Amino acid sequence: MHAPVLVLRDSLKRESGRKVHHANIQAAKAVADIIRTTLGPRSMLKMLLDASGGIVVTNDGNAILRELDLAHPAAKSMIELSRTQDEEVGDGTTSVIVLGGEMLHVAEAFIEKNYHPTVICRAYSKALEDAIAVIDKIAMSIDVNDRPTMLGLVKSCIGTKFTSQFGDLIADLAIDATSIVGVDLGQGLREVDIKKYIKVEKVPGGQLEDSKVLKGVMFNKDVVAPGKMKRKIVNPRVILLDCPVEYKKGENQTNAELVREEDWEVLLKMEEEYIENMCAQILKFKPDLVITEKGLSDLACHYLSKAGVSAIRRLRKTDNNRIAKACGATVVNRPDELQESDVGTGAGLFEVKKIGDEFFAFIVDCKDPKACTVLLRGASKDLLNEVERNLQDAMSVARNILKNPKLLPGGGATELTVSAALKQKSSSIEGIEKWPYEAAAIAFEAIPRTLAQNCGVNVIRTMTALQGKHANGENAWIGIDGNTGEITDMKERKIWDAYNVKAQTFKTAIESACMLLRIDDIVSGIKKKQAPGAQGPSKPKIETEADADSEQILPD
Repeated sequence: MHAPVLVLRDSLKRESGRKVHHANIQAAKAVADIIRTTLGPRSMLKMLLDASGGIVVTNDGNAILRELDLAHPAAKSMIELSRTQDEEVGDGTTSVIVLGGEMLHVAEAFIEKNYHPTVICRAYSKALEDAIAVIDKIAMSIDVNDRPTMLGLVKSCIGTKFTSQFGDLIADLAIDATSIVGVDLGQGLREVDIKKYIKVEKVPGGQLEDSKVLKGVMFNKDVVAPGKMKRKIVNPRVILLDCPVEYKKGENQTNAELVREEDWEVLLKMEEEYIENMCAQILKFKPDLVITEKGLSDLACHYLSKAGVSAIRRLRKTDNNRIAKACGATVVNRPDELQESDVGTGAGLFEVKKIGDEFFAFIVDCKDPKACTVLLRGASKDLLNEVERNLQDAMSVARNILKNPKLLPGGGATELTVSAALKQKSSSIEGIEKWPYEAAAIAFEAIPRTLAQNCGVNVIRTMTALQGKHANGENAWIGIDGNTGEITDMKERKIWDAYNVKAQTFKTAIESACMLLRIDDIVSGIKKKQAPGAQGPSKPKIETEADADSEQILPD
């Protein structure tokens, strides 16, 4: 008696799961379609209106998706991919979405044919392993000290960006900055911390060509007493503090009853002596420049200026750490703990300059700086913001190469090679997994196809020619020149990609596609607002066999 009902319910559940899969795949494809046109050097720009009414013009995948406000959970998950990619390797944010969207698109046909998602995921995972093996085989090692090669690599990375029209400028800045802050960890490994030790200072005005990497640090501060303190010091001795150089205030309100008038003077004298002792402890080390993160009282300022010491107060902690790295000083918590080794002597010049309407302090010409500042000049704030975004990408690519000095061909050549290798291997795979595996191989062609679309060439003709060249597994370096749409050798055109970026793109795209395919139900934990005057919450409804055919399927 129960058998027909169970079969019906099972088929309804399957139908429900299929609808959810379909909705997820459509959402992922919608996100991929939004930024598909921003892939490659001939890509379109997007104009974004942010929440505060400002305008951003960019073709950086992550910057665009960050501003989107999408309701569908699968679409949000796709946007998260782009952010992960940006944080991990800093480039390939558009590629990962396009590839992930395509992986889901080719899976849709199998879902329709009642393939189980686990089977598709298993085939995708196998395809990912084989794809990584293929790129390991065609990767080319380079020497990180070979500047022209590094320059070519970083240029091909930012060739797809807005700043490509400024030639080598951004690439030079990125390589200089990352070379300065790189720290050797031994065993041929290098650690490059872009966020902590490279500060990008944007100053509107001037020309973009005036941008430069400073061998030191700059920050938006002036000396405390401009008339009395020196604004230019050669080879300064620098002391960095993160404590206030002023009389300590009580934690809570303190009442002192004074009987005699002289006691008041004694109290003031104690304050003065306390500050004088503090300054004496600092001046013992004959500094030329004292920088503190906290306050500096007028009296301390007087003692320091009398000794011919320049002082800067209320500096950001991050800036203070950068100065410490640049000139070899140590940030000290209490003046009485100062030692000679804490004094920074690596800086060649301290100078305060006026740029535009504001004063900037420069600590430059450092001997072996491990932190630096990139000074960007440009016509407008919008331009500077876009240049900064491009510079971050360029520095990330330079960092990836310093960490793992291996190159892969750009221009869709890597994806085509992987696709051809997987297609060949798919014939040896037995069982039901063969078809999803082959579909994954075809999905890799989305990247060169999108590049061809964005160039405005005949897509079908170009793709057929490329597939023909890659069919036998040779010519791994043949791809599309994104500017002209010609089929060329990527080695000759110097269109390269970093190994880290490609490997991360493939892993993120396929793993996320697998994750979204395994979702068969979306359960909302958000309560719907009741209309005023509506009845209270209804009792839970108990399902009976008769309800199986009218089962509620979640809305798309």
